Amino acid sequence: MNISTFLKHGNTDGLLLQPLWDDLRAQREFLTSPFLPACFAFLIHLLLCAPFLAFEALGCFWPRINLYRISRNAESLLLCLQRWVGCCWRIFLKYLTTVLPATALYQRVRIPRFPELSPSCSLLIGEVIACLLLFDALFFIWHYSMHRVPWLYQRVHQTHHQNRITFALTAQDASPAELLSLQMLALSSAWVVGCHPLSEALFHLLNTWLAIEDHCGYDLPWAIHRLLPCFGGAPFHQAHHHIYRGNYAPYFRHWDWLCGTYLGVREEAGSKHGGRTMRRRRRKKSLGSDCVCAQACMC
Repeated sequence: MNISTFLKHGNTDGLLLQPLWDDLRAQREFLTSPFLPACFAFLIHLLLCAPFLAFEALGCFWPRINLYRISRNAESLLLCLQRWVGCCWRIFLKYLTTVLPATALYQRVRIPRFPELSPSCSLLIGEVIACLLLFDALFFIWHYSMHRVPWLYQRVHQTHHQNRITFALTAQDASPAELLSLQMLALSSAWVVGCHPLSEALFHLLNTWLAIEDHCGYDLPWAIHRLLPCFGGAPFHQAHHHIYRGNYAPYFRHWDWLCGTYLGVREEAGSKHGGRTMRRRRRKKSLGSDCVCAQACMC
């Protein structure tokens, strides 16, 4: 690919990403493997969770780290490893029996795109942001529906809420149906936006990281929601897991603000003390009218 081609297409900014895209295009046979998406998603999930496992292990010997925990009490290293290994095994089985066959079938029937030019940096950033915003809206609708419709909650979403106190791996500790539905939402978001494949790959990576950070159980000073207040972060999502309603959006806060399902600062702060503030509020107000899962989850 020469410079005149970029100038002809008005894509001079694409010079920064073109070498990377050329390398990826050269591996198109590998990239279109039917088993790559599921294997890559599972391994990337484990890799991005690894720093939080190290953080929890350090917390067993360095108590100061536990100051950043949102609600879970400190535990021994053995219990920590048992919890992580058990969760990893559950996710692995679901990927092996459900996600892998489904994504392999999808790879067989889809028509892969490998355009000659890479996206510009500005286009890549714009497409990723558009995908995140669209996915956030679709997820909000789907998540709210799963909490309002008893059948959906019991058959699809209840498995995820068995983790009342979350940690990084639990981002994908859900029923096979929910895992597949979330993958469909992500793929649909990229399709509607019309992403370049490079933008779509970055969106999926960022989507995985944000889900892990939401479930990590730590309110860290360098977390994305600390840098960008429009994001909810781990306190925002932990509040949802504590009281099984509200804060339905995965990443941003605006849909919950607009729809009246936002759990305010006091509820989020209550999670830092084992959810005591939330429990007091639950005693004052029954959840039966707000969430179909109130009895099933023993809220």
